Amino acid sequence: MSAVEEHKPVEKRRALGRGLDSLLPSGPRMVPAAPTSAAGAATARTGMSEPHGAAAVRPPVIPAAVPEIVPPTSSAVTGEIAEIHAGREKTPTRAGAPAPHEIVEIPLDLIDENPYQTRRTFDAAALNELAESIKANGLAQPVVVRAGTNGRYVLVLGERRCRASKLAGKASVPAIVRQLGNEQAAEMTIVENLQRQDLNCLEQAQAFARLSQEFNLTQEQIGKRTGTSRESVANYMRLLKLPKAVLDLVGEGKLGFSEARVLLEATPYLEPAGIEEMAQNAIRLDWTVKDLKAQVNLLQNPARYEAQPKDEKAVDPNVRDAERRLRESLGMRVRVMAYQGNKGQIVIRYESLADFDRVLERLAGDN
Repeated sequence: MSAVEEHKPVEKRRALGRGLDSLLPSGPRMVPAAPTSAAGAATARTGMSEPHGAAAVRPPVIPAAVPEIVPPTSSAVTGEIAEIHAGREKTPTRAGAPAPHEIVEIPLDLIDENPYQTRRTFDAAALNELAESIKANGLAQPVVVRAGTNGRYVLVLGERRCRASKLAGKASVPAIVRQLGNEQAAEMTIVENLQRQDLNCLEQAQAFARLSQEFNLTQEQIGKRTGTSRESVANYMRLLKLPKAVLDLVGEGKLGFSEARVLLEATPYLEPAGIEEMAQNAIRLDWTVKDLKAQVNLLQNPARYEAQPKDEKAVDPNVRDAERRLRESLGMRVRVMAYQGNKGQIVIRYESLADFDRVLERLAGDN
């Protein structure tokens, strides 16, 4: 596959591939353009040519969009998903509908965005790299769409491929048209993102929450359908209890999953503004998870306050200024912690032996 994977690693879940691999033919066949004649259409659809002289030139053929099939009951949804995972989904019965797993060429301007897309950020450099690959080699794997309204289609899988194809100047993409209900489309979108390009922890939490709220799924059901443990689903969804300002920091990548979980422990003791201030301090002072946990422990165990550093607000501004000057002078992370009784400590973090030698020379007064 020519796609360039995005960053933000999260544990890979290989079990998820069972459903997605069955969506695609064992050997995807590129369709360079919509067929321009009946003979071309027959060749693109069946791989067989019409008898000589049997067809006249016609406009490009785009398969008619088939209205989506919404399973009537939850048991029917489960059965439908099982059929999809096994590669035995029901064959469309509407006249003019493409056969299952058939690759057809669909104009990009007929494909609407996926309403269940969980990813909110796309790496621009990776998209440009993928676009260059598409220019050179074409799109090796088709996107998956479902029928929309008024002859349009709705994207299910392959948003990065569509975006990169537009950047590459392509007018259409090879696609597989599937008959899917809303729940199936949402599940497939989340599974693809979890498997192929890991979501950040906020996007993952929002994806699980949407499955729960919109389709009334329990955490255990979500876990089974996405290859995630129930405990992990619960931990991600709990992140959404953080104040919006803190969630924005998580979404921007300034705070990770571990830091967010620690901040959750402070919610019984602080107002939203206090949680946000603690999060900002963690970023500004470059706290480790252990540092952040220590601050939360002060809230949970106020009797231990005497043995801990003073609160950020109680520290003399001159101490913070000294911390800044040391940081700028050494070019390293420095933290000054002031205790009661005019005591404290200075912590200098070095990342290599070269850093250590430089600090040693500066402190020892060596040239």
